[in-house]
Amino acid sequence: MKRCLVTGASGLIGSHLLQALTPEWEIHAIARRGVPGPASAGIVWHDVDVSRALDVHELPLHVDAVIYLAQSEHFRDFPERAMDIFEVNTFGLLRMLDYARRCGARTFIYGSSGGVYGPGTTNTSEDSPVLAEGDLGFYLGSKLCSEIVALNYSKLMNVTILRFFFVYGPGQRKTMLVPRLIDSVRTGKLITLQGKDGIRLNPTYVTDAAGAIIRALELEGTHKINIAGPEILSLFQICESIGRLLRCRPVYSVEAAPPRDIIGDITKMTDLLTAPKVGFQKGLQAVLQT
Repeated sequence: MKRCLVTGASGLIGSHLLQALTPEWEIHAIARRGVPGPASAGIVWHDVDVSRALDVHELPLHVDAVIYLAQSEHFRDFPERAMDIFEVNTFGLLRMLDYARRCGARTFIYGSSGGVYGPGTTNTSEDSPVLAEGDLGFYLGSKLCSEIVALNYSKLMNVTILRFFFVYGPGQRKTMLVPRLIDSVRTGKLITLQGKDGIRLNPTYVTDAAGAIIRALELEGTHKINIAGPEILSLFQICESIGRLLRCRPVYSVEAAPPRDIIGDITKMTDLLTAPKVGFQKGLQAVLQT
C-alpha cells in the first residue's frame, strides 16, 4: 500500500481529501491543533505544528507522496500576524519539502492560490505572468514565495502546484467568501459590488478540488495547474442564487470602480486531471443543507 502524508488535513479540502484517499492509501494526516478525532481505517493522525522545527521521529520514515495544504488562518492579520503567516505558508512548506526529500517521496503537491495572479485577471492561464509586486498582499506574496521554493525541488521529485480558486463547501470557516456572503444575505448586511454586477469568478466545490489532488498524484514531472469551478459567475449572480435559496433579498451597494475579476482558466485542469463537475447551484444547496 502506498503511503501519503497530508498537512492541513483537518481543513476543508484536507478533510474531503482524506475520505477520497482512504481506500487506496495509508494516510498520515497532520493537524496543527491536536487530532480532530479518533484514528480511522487507513488514517494515522499526527499532532504536529509545521510552523516549528520538525521532529522527524514523529513522522513516518518513508512516504510516497506529500500533500501540503496547511495555510495560516491569520491570512487577513497583516502585519500583526506576519510571522505566523510566513512560518506556516513558506517555512513550513520548506520543512516538508526537506522531509519529503529525506523520506524518498516521489511526489510533492502544493496547494497554492489562484490569487497569486493578482486581481483583475480574466480567464488566467498558467502561462500568464505572475508579478511579484507589493500590491499582491503579504499572504498571497507568501504563497508565491512558496511556489518558487517548491519548484527548486523539481529535480528531486515530481512537484505539482495547484492554484485553487475560491474553494467552498459544507463546514467551511465563516470567514471565507461563500459563508460570508450567505451570512450577509441572511442578515441583510450590505454587499458591495464593483460596477453593476461586481467581480466575476469561478468558485470551486470542495469535492472537485479533492478529486483534482487525487489525479495530481499520478502526474510525472513538474506542473502548475489552476483548480477552479465550471461556471464563471458575477458576485451579483452568486448573491442572487443565495437569496433565492434562503428566500431573502440581498442588499447591495454599487461602487463606480471597475470590477477586478479573478477567473482561472481550467483547460489544463481538464486535460491533465479532471473537469470540475459540481455547478454552483448544486454546491450551494449542499452548503445550505448542513
